[in-house]
Amino acid sequence: MAVAGLRLLGAAWLLAALLPLGAAAAVTVATGQAAVDGRRAVAATAEDFVCATLDWWPPDKCDYGTCAWGRAGLLNLDLNNKVLLNAVRAFSPLKLRLGGTLQDKVVYGTGDLAGRPCAPFAKNASAPFGFTQGCLPLRRWDELNAFFQKSGAKIVFGLNALNGRVPLPDGSMGGSWDSTNAASLIRYTVNRGYQIHGWELGNELSGKGVGTRIGADQYAADVIALKTIVDDIYRASPSKPLVLAPGGFFDPAWFTELIVKTKPNLLNVITHHIYSLGPGRDAHLIEKILNPSVLDQMVSTFSNLQGILKSTGTSTVAWVGEAGGAYNSGHHLVTDAFVFSFWFLDQFGMSAKYDTKSYCRQTLVGGNYGLLNTTTFQPNPDYYSALLWHRLMGTKVLATTFTGTNKIRAYAHCARDSPGITLLLINLSGNTKTQVTVTQTAGTAAAGAHSHGTRRSNSTTQVSDKHGARRHGRKFGHGHAHAPGLAAAAAGGATRDEYHLTANGGDLRSQVMMLNGRPLATGADGSIPRLEPVKVDAAEPIVVAPYSIVFARIPHFDAPACR
Repeated sequence: MAVAGLRLLGAAWLLAALLPLGAAAAVTVATGQAAVDGRRAVAATAEDFVCATLDWWPPDKCDYGTCAWGRAGLLNLDLNNKVLLNAVRAFSPLKLRLGGTLQDKVVYGTGDLAGRPCAPFAKNASAPFGFTQGCLPLRRWDELNAFFQKSGAKIVFGLNALNGRVPLPDGSMGGSWDSTNAASLIRYTVNRGYQIHGWELGNELSGKGVGTRIGADQYAADVIALKTIVDDIYRASPSKPLVLAPGGFFDPAWFTELIVKTKPNLLNVITHHIYSLGPGRDAHLIEKILNPSVLDQMVSTFSNLQGILKSTGTSTVAWVGEAGGAYNSGHHLVTDAFVFSFWFLDQFGMSAKYDTKSYCRQTLVGGNYGLLNTTTFQPNPDYYSALLWHRLMGTKVLATTFTGTNKIRAYAHCARDSPGITLLLINLSGNTKTQVTVTQTAGTAAAGAHSHGTRRSNSTTQVSDKHGARRHGRKFGHGHAHAPGLAAAAAGGATRDEYHLTANGGDLRSQVMMLNGRPLATGADGSIPRLEPVKVDAAEPIVVAPYSIVFARIPHFDAPACR
């Protein structure tokens, strides 16, 4: 009993630490239930689900009078910074997608440039996107690859898809892709022994396009050409990189045509971009982020793309290739602050439910939406959110339904590298503390009866916090079977690991992430801090403080899908 008393005292201390001074009196208490179906996975992600981007923007890229990129572009980034190196290494591995708006204006300094200078981007108001063509010198490509090798990053490189095109009267670009320069870079890369995880064709040229567009029929032909080049250049390699496209905004008809014309296996990954919150200058971004209805608007995109892939008989899988939430470089103290983790982690959870294999955040560093500060490279809150997801959420996605309030978002996966499950709870309410009981769906529903976590089960087994042995099956009312082993688990000292994320001082615009009441910061040597859980009594509900995020790793949740 003394041990249990200490544990309860610890839980009370934790809740007090999570709430800003004076906030407790204004907080109401609610209860809720997260029902997790552990019988079978409803979707699966890749092991390296978490991905981040590096962009081409030069220092004089500005939006709304603010120049937020500094020296974060691929041609300028300080590759010797210790925090940057450690931030990438911490993921072991972190997938990095190199690309962005200027991608289709980049040439590569290989021999086929035929004496033309390899010059950087220059500001030019009359040029598309405000800059001239830029060049990637091979010396810089060598430096980047040395960093990638040292940090253990997995690289997806976005190729210029506009070479050789001609303008058409309707504003689109026509003609076949001139692959000469791209093939030279790929060949150089292979000859130098650099490991590339994937080659992606083009940036935001699908559907209506951004700046310009290319028809799906032509794009499919160009993807097939890229596939042929990759297969040829890597013919002596034991494994070949992925071929990805189109790195654009989802357009059902356009995407369907591309998938159909490259099936079954000429396009490995179809990539789409997400800026669903609108422009970075929007004064209502925080309201949107905290609005469940706004968050739910992305369900249709994920669901529709999943349906297309299932119905067309292709082996192509879906990634989110770039997602900054708010376009034009985001919004300082919103998309680089604590509040953005609500949107970011909800996107992770939602996309995974619909079989998204990887999700690339715009950016690792650069703009106002970087995981790292553009100048100091210190991690912003979303960096820690992404790292916790990577370390705690396994690849198997479990259908999860939350009952109680629409302000709690709930997602569950098999735990990564440990027994049981990890449950992610996101509280969008600023004045309600929710005590969450976790239950296990019971019964024998037919496979495929789940609606990716939206189905409400009539039979659940309470495991919240006894986590799941099945030693007694005493029935209670309302269709719930009380979790067997409750008394044994509580008396035996069973615990779960909880990671409570809150904003420093309760300020949603804070750039300091608190983990279990303590601020996260890098060490003097640039090391990434340890992310330690608190141990909580298995017999207690999960307490989700106002405006907080909780990862709960529940080792005693007996999920057949996770065995």
